[in-house]
Amino acid sequence: MRPLGHIRVRPELLGLVLLTTTALTLGAAPPLAAAQPLAARPAPARPATAATAFTIEEQRLDRAVPQEILRRSGFDAVAPDFVRSLRGTDSYAEAERAVVRSGARLWQRAVDRAQGRGPARGDLSRDDDRPLYWARLALTRELRQWQPEFGLSESARTALLGKLERSSRGQDSMDFPARGAAKGVKGVKGVKGVKGVKRIVLTGFDPFTLDSDIRISNPSGATALALDGTVIRTDDGPARIEAAVFPVRWGDFADGTVEQALREPLSRADLFTTVSQGRVGRIDVERFNGAWRGGFGDNENVSETGLVPVTGPASQPQWTTTSLPYRSIVAADTGRFPVYDNTSVTEVPAGGTAPVVRPDGPTPGSAARAGGGGDYLSNEIAYRATLLRDRLGLDIPGGHVHTPVLQFGAGNTDPATGTVTDPEFVRNRLDIIAQLRTIITVAAEAS
Repeated sequence: MRPLGHIRVRPELLGLVLLTTTALTLGAAPPLAAAQPLAARPAPARPATAATAFTIEEQRLDRAVPQEILRRSGFDAVAPDFVRSLRGTDSYAEAERAVVRSGARLWQRAVDRAQGRGPARGDLSRDDDRPLYWARLALTRELRQWQPEFGLSESARTALLGKLERSSRGQDSMDFPARGAAKGVKGVKGVKGVKGVKRIVLTGFDPFTLDSDIRISNPSGATALALDGTVIRTDDGPARIEAAVFPVRWGDFADGTVEQALREPLSRADLFTTVSQGRVGRIDVERFNGAWRGGFGDNENVSETGLVPVTGPASQPQWTTTSLPYRSIVAADTGRFPVYDNTSVTEVPAGGTAPVVRPDGPTPGSAARAGGGGDYLSNEIAYRATLLRDRLGLDIPGGHVHTPVLQFGAGNTDPATGTVTDPEFVRNRLDIIAQLRTIITVAAEAS
């Protein structure tokens, strides 16, 4: 059966798409076109130049909740500092340096905050991933409307935005020393070189489904911040983790952001784990990943349906498989959430026309319609990372882990009346982070 072509659905058609598509998100995917409560409606946006068109994500920034999160984390000062740094530039080269420097500082500030370094600058818990997300959007919005005296073409602006995205997500700072290099390992006292030190790559995601509840946090992004640059102790010795966060946008994935960010780190890694938020009350190690986009709206309210677009489509497989030690992970006591080896997929069988759910994995010659991790960007990052592993000829463990849905506390579930945080919300996020850290330790020891 020939795969369907790509279908791009613009925001004005999103309501219809969401009624006819499914994805693995907050248990059951909520419609993104639902009416917003008064407290979540955007404040009047500040004027922009006629040439400026803010993205859907950037437009949400003016709402009350994002502004509260920035203020209560101290990240509300990031954008004004960025504007001052841009004003001090006299050329594109200077602007590029200022943009990369500001993005890297934002990422490091978020990592430091999550790991308890420096002042908290606010009363939000340090483990919160949302200040990074909203502060990054504040920076991209400022850059999008900046009009320097030296002139800036739209292609040059787009290039600067790309550099800001990568540096503020940790994507260009996943730096492992080359194998055999005589270099010490950050965070490990007494280790003179890198022999015997495992290298682990971990990825997380931005918050998503923000039109359903703009207060949402993503525990996978929080895990990336909590573990980036840290060293875990295993029975086989130390292992160093390098982490990055990815956008919830179909277009970025089609443009190769995953491969661009992960190609070099994976070539030096001993293990990798892509992580995202999945089902309520459980953790899943996803056995199979499918080459299919199911159409659920992304953070720009764009939908994509069709075969996952990759380079070399003639050799593109319908399925990839985890190489994580899933049996050891499932058997270990890693924390309060049950952990499952998830083998279920949805396929169109060879010679068939209708999708079929297969609890034990795909059958020979079938066409993918959903991996164990669904048909959204969670499944896609797992598919792309494991396909990259295979195309690079890497014999290393790697795959996808779905965290539980991060839930607010009882009495704080209604975005119209709820607060941006509560003690149970924080406890749930901290427990998820701790359990993911233990799962990674188990995987490193079993590999």
